[in-house]
Amino acid sequence: MALEMKVPSPGESITEVEIAQWLVEDGDYVEKDQAIAEVDSDKATLELPAEEGGIITLKAEEGDLVQVGAVVCLIDTSAEPPADFVSGEDAEIEAPVVEEKPVEVTPNPMPASAPAADVKATPVAKEMLSKNSINAAKVNGSGSNGKITKADIEDYLTSGVNADSAAGWGGTRDEDSKKMSMLRRKIASRLVAVKNETAMLTTFNEVDMKPVMDLRKKYKESFKENHGVNLGFMSFFTKAVTEALRQYPAVNSMLDGDYMISHDFADIGIAVSSPKGLMVPVVRNAEQMSLAEIEAEIKRLAIKARDGKIDIADMEGGTFTITNGGVFGSMLSTPIINPPQSAILGMHNIVERPVAINGEVHIRPIMYVALSYDHRIIDGKESVGFLKAIKEMIENPSKIIFGGKDPEQVLLNL
Repeated sequence: MALEMKVPSPGESITEVEIAQWLVEDGDYVEKDQAIAEVDSDKATLELPAEEGGIITLKAEEGDLVQVGAVVCLIDTSAEPPADFVSGEDAEIEAPVVEEKPVEVTPNPMPASAPAADVKATPVAKEMLSKNSINAAKVNGSGSNGKITKADIEDYLTSGVNADSAAGWGGTRDEDSKKMSMLRRKIASRLVAVKNETAMLTTFNEVDMKPVMDLRKKYKESFKENHGVNLGFMSFFTKAVTEALRQYPAVNSMLDGDYMISHDFADIGIAVSSPKGLMVPVVRNAEQMSLAEIEAEIKRLAIKARDGKIDIADMEGGTFTITNGGVFGSMLSTPIINPPQSAILGMHNIVERPVAINGEVHIRPIMYVALSYDHRIIDGKESVGFLKAIKEMIENPSKIIFGGKDPEQVLLNL
């Protein structure tokens, strides 16, 4: 019996997907629930599991756009597994252990196009030498007896010092054309639309990170011991953002035609880089979370994005977004709003700078922060006040807990 496998709906408003990659070949025997393909929608990349076991017949090519509900493959459920078929679970158990053995080195340097099998290197290093067309004579081996290791190849590729710069990266002038994924194309169109359809402005400020850094240094060990997660800067900023959104509700709003929709909750999108492109998973009801809960949720979502297992449900909604270009070394930028939201906070790297404090010059760790906002519903006074509130809370972390006020003000009911 031939089972028709159709493209399931990844979520509302999605009508078509792209076959990003087949994980099996035509005629293979597949098991039930085995991942047979990766499909791209305009929101995420998802795995397509086999509905039953049997011999598979592919009905779509990689790169094809297919409608939700269309048949992409057939599975002959009456077929028996081949005699040499090994299930996925058994394959993990029975996988042989490959022992790395040094290879005898040849007396003459190996040309760039020669196979890497003639050099003293680990099997992984040999494969990398061949794949990247690297002349092994130019790589210094750090292993026993000068054996080239994987780390040596990585150092060679990233150093830029030992490479033959005159010959170009690969020694050729080839060009490569690769179609952008559906997700990447959707991101591109959304970003262009934001620039064209919103009155986007950006305001800046600087934050003295020393109070938070001192607090983090003092409690990071006990925090991890008690909560099982590291104490990072993102949880402080996320919590400060939720409090600032309470003070300035227009920043937590969005336009819907002639109406402004305001939210009494803070679903904070955290922009993360993944192999598939920029992802913005959402921390739901962040205003009700503790720092530890925020850290744990950000870690969970970041791991899913990194591993390509992020769900569309993880990225839907969101009332405000935070992006941290500082992890890549960015000093200052103007982040683009994540529609239909009305504002986005950009964090940057922390650099020691001379600042004036009480008439004296001090060296302090300073971060520049940027707020891009839609001027159609957020006025300059609100945008500046919002960013200033975040600055004050980060520079005085106790304000995050006491509603943006100093503890003394709360005690005196001021």
